[in-house]
Amino acid sequence: MTNLLHIDSSIRGDESVSREMSAAFATAWQAAHPDGGYTYRDFGAAPVPHLTYDYVVAAQLPPEQRSAAQQAEWDARRQVRDDVRAADVIVLGVPMYNFTFPSPLKAWLDHIVVPEFVPDEQTGVGPLVGKKVVAVTARGGAYGPGTPRADFDFQEPLLRGVLSQIGLDQDLTFVHTEMVLSYVVEKLAQFRHIHDASRENARKTVQELAAVR
Repeated sequence: MTNLLHIDSSIRGDESVSREMSAAFATAWQAAHPDGGYTYRDFGAAPVPHLTYDYVVAAQLPPEQRSAAQQAEWDARRQVRDDVRAADVIVLGVPMYNFTFPSPLKAWLDHIVVPEFVPDEQTGVGPLVGKKVVAVTARGGAYGPGTPRADFDFQEPLLRGVLSQIGLDQDLTFVHTEMVLSYVVEKLAQFRHIHDASRENARKTVQELAAVR
């Protein structure tokens, strides 16, 4: 059975474009995989706690060498690790906040970038290698190549870089919806046509990706 892990990280609720797109992917994926497993986590409503030193140390030690506090921290985040281990496909709803992604998503990454998930340096084999990841983003402006703020995109490069540490970059696709703030900030209203086209293209793309993931 194929399993989908669906994660949202926006704080905007029903107004969130990244939630809209991740939901479009999940709906299309479930239609294409009616017998598939599905797990949903909403880090906007129920964030993963930030990393602790006890967790960091526990990740480096065999169980018999951990203190009680270290083992307790490790066990407390077992579900986070189990979610990723069980998934065949992961869809991430990723808004851009201050040119990067939300801190609850960073906290989730901090808890899964652990030695047990790091691929072998010699063989490239690892527990998470081969899983498919789709990151659907929502951006207030435009950050594509050649745009004035292209160098301010710390969202895709950082997320791609972190995921590469545990082998989740090998089948990783980004789908961006840009100029979201054109409907919020009046001076950006002239760019609404860019947002509309970007949003429509993103919806079509995630539905197509879901059918083959």
